[in-house]
Amino acid sequence: MTKKEALLQAAKELFGEYGYADTTFKKISERAGVALGLLTHHYGNKEKLFLAAGLDVLDRFLAGLREATAKATSGHDAVLAFSKAYLDFSIDRTSNWLVLVRCSPYSDMKTKTDRDIMYEKFNMVPKELEQQIIRGIADGSIRDVPPHETAQVIISMMVGVNRTRLLTPYAPPRLYEEAIEFISRSIRA
Repeated sequence: MTKKEALLQAAKELFGEYGYADTTFKKISERAGVALGLLTHHYGNKEKLFLAAGLDVLDRFLAGLREATAKATSGHDAVLAFSKAYLDFSIDRTSNWLVLVRCSPYSDMKTKTDRDIMYEKFNMVPKELEQQIIRGIADGSIRDVPPHETAQVIISMMVGVNRTRLLTPYAPPRLYEEAIEFISRSIRA
């Protein structure tokens, strides 16, 4: 791992753990075992590093969603694969998922430019799902539903289910499985 990659990894861990305000360049350089001056050299400032961390995790998240749906034999199966990949990524300790929770266009982003960049990238997630819904309607595996609205509802459900499991003490043991079964029942032709 290069020093730049070590800094980015340390930043993802710390931003996910502490959020933007409580993560310092000093903490990042110490965790990475890299000189403090290299942070400015590679990333400029904390906002740019925060954005880089969020975009890195989001790129890997999108790649995982696309990989999961590419293997599906129908639109219905692709929607379920998408939902499972979404939830699996959120509990993978190596994914740095909490960076996305904190580095969304609706949370700790400080500048309008950064929020706009993250919004555009985040918006690719429901668009990917919408394409699978359209695929399912076309192949007959999904009933005739409004694709855009259905994708938004499923994404909202994924966010809620994920937050319930990760951030609250009262999630039922099979919450993720039940959510996927609910989605299946809701859209199946």
